[in-house]
Amino acid sequence: MGNAPTFPLNAWYAAAWDFEVARSLLARTICTQKVVLYRDISGKAVVLEDACWHRLVPLSKGRLNGDELTCGYHGLVYNTQGRCVHMPSQETINPSACVRAYPVAEKHRYVWIWPGDPALADPALVPDLHWNASPGWAGDGSLITAACDYRLIVDNLMDLTHETYLHGSSIGNEAVAEAPFEVTHGDNSVTVTRWMIDIEPPPFWRGQLGKPGKVDRWQIIHFTPPGTVAIDVGVAPTGTGAPQGDRSQGVNFWVVNTITPETDKRSHYFWANPRNYRIDEQRLTTEIRNGVAKIFREDEIMLEAQQQAIDDHPGYDFYNLNVDAGAVWARRLIDRMIARENPARRAAE
Repeated sequence: MGNAPTFPLNAWYAAAWDFEVARSLLARTICTQKVVLYRDISGKAVVLEDACWHRLVPLSKGRLNGDELTCGYHGLVYNTQGRCVHMPSQETINPSACVRAYPVAEKHRYVWIWPGDPALADPALVPDLHWNASPGWAGDGSLITAACDYRLIVDNLMDLTHETYLHGSSIGNEAVAEAPFEVTHGDNSVTVTRWMIDIEPPPFWRGQLGKPGKVDRWQIIHFTPPGTVAIDVGVAPTGTGAPQGDRSQGVNFWVVNTITPETDKRSHYFWANPRNYRIDEQRLTTEIRNGVAKIFREDEIMLEAQQQAIDDHPGYDFYNLNVDAGAVWARRLIDRMIARENPARRAAE
């Protein structure tokens, strides 16, 4: 990572969907750190460094036996705390024989890990994405591993004017790019609020609402550093009170996003879209997930092309437009988190 880290380590990062972590070994790279994930017999998620103490062979190429992980090369056995508890052909175990065990939190359908100082790993700091697992909400999502800096995905989500141009066949129209918006920020959050009043709904939203006529549409983007963006979106028939707080005539869901750096130039992008209407209709859940997956594929292609262009123009400074205000503030909060860690980072290096 050189002298300019692009992500903080003292943060919770989604490492996997809950269903991905099972009684098998899952290898993943989080913040350039290779880890192996599995569940113990009780169902608790375990995350260990994916490199055997003995010869650095990936432990993900080993096997589970009860709660313990056996290296697939020479048979060293590790417990859930990463301590070696058996070495073949000898009774004495070297006391330094261990691998790193990561703090883990399981919340909102994700398994989160803390790649930084374990003493700072407070589960209360896990970003709030409760809509993913709350009664009254239904939805599904997926994981995209994109060949780009995670901050480019944050930029993309903090400025939705691109919907007009990139997603015009589904969720975008001219109203998105032309509507005014407001940006507010605190020490640990940025909010971008955009209301589009008395507009023609784009195709996706006309289908969800199921009513003719113009709508009032909202997009309220909530950023929590370093990589979580929860977006409150919906439409209601114009004049029915949605801007004043009465959304009862409309439809509403959240676009839940949390982005985890794999490396400086690759990212794990976890997304879902829980909704609070027609929540018993599995067919609709699947249709929305598949539709949003196509929309996000358009983003992925554009962001990977942008990353390639950045690599082709080293040292190029971005120009900022008015629409970039949310992204600029998000990056400032990320930079502050990184700066707080810098003395410790330099000492470690």
